[in-house]
Amino acid sequence: MSRIHIAAVDIYHPKNAVGNEFYFDHFDRRDNDIRRFMEHMGRESRYVIDNDEENGLTMGIEAAKKVLAKAGLQGSDIDMIVFSTQVPETTFPVNALYIHAAIGADSHAMVLDSNANCAGMVVAVDHASRYMLTSPDIRRALIVGSDYNTLVSDPESAITYANYGDAAAAVILERSEAEGGFIDSIYHTDPVNRDFIRYPAEGMAKTVKHGSDAKGILWLPFEAHAAMPPTFAMFEKLLGRHGLTPQEVGSYCLSQFSLENVLKIQRQYGLNDEQMVYVGDRFGYTGTSSPFIALHEAVETGRVKRGDHVLFWSIGSGFQLVAMLFRY
Repeated sequence: MSRIHIAAVDIYHPKNAVGNEFYFDHFDRRDNDIRRFMEHMGRESRYVIDNDEENGLTMGIEAAKKVLAKAGLQGSDIDMIVFSTQVPETTFPVNALYIHAAIGADSHAMVLDSNANCAGMVVAVDHASRYMLTSPDIRRALIVGSDYNTLVSDPESAITYANYGDAAAAVILERSEAEGGFIDSIYHTDPVNRDFIRYPAEGMAKTVKHGSDAKGILWLPFEAHAAMPPTFAMFEKLLGRHGLTPQEVGSYCLSQFSLENVLKIQRQYGLNDEQMVYVGDRFGYTGTSSPFIALHEAVETGRVKRGDHVLFWSIGSGFQLVAMLFRY
């Protein structure tokens, strides 16, 4: 029986790291003290593109090259390329086509872009895993997640300007007869907040036809804690389907949007610190790539070992919730 394994994971981020003091000063000059907010979100530093050469696509290409080198593979070994982003460098052609060219993939490799907002890379890995299970010609897939978040952050909004960072992650999925690999996933969708986080703020049609003064993300206040009850129900249903308890999961690689969300999950199930992987203090919120930046951290530090169960979770605007279970 074929199974889909994560063969390798790697990341890329810009060199420029910006600490909290820059943002404290920025918002102090606007009579807005964001220190408690940054503590709540769990931020200390974040990587920010500060040049004209880098963007979301270039970060994705660098992450793709790094993960191929780590796995000892060439572009010609890849049968499927999926690029997950909510800030594409082009809407057409697909960004994955540029990754295909950059790594020297063969003509048989399929390419596509995927956008499920911040939940996107978890969704892309889920969909690619399921596709591979039914398509024997796809032996290896390269999944890249990259958001140039600071490009569209609003300097007047702490929740975007001070919260976001720029980074990319890449994983190689590989078909194998070995035990473990992809197990299952579960979704919860509630469009109640669909108009609260928008980019372009006035929609593509109005922005292109008439222009817009709104250059950043529209972010209106909403009840973020409302996502937690369905998240707990998802975890319990997903793990219950496979005879697992929350305590038996080795690592939780979660959205890094908020430290408080990570802590709520930890408190709900009485999990220990080693099970909770948090990197948002160093990376800020990197959007689609954040659960896999957490996986990279867990693998590199030895917190995730082969055979461990890993639970991925992310949340997209709206709410779009996805949880995915792997045996690494």
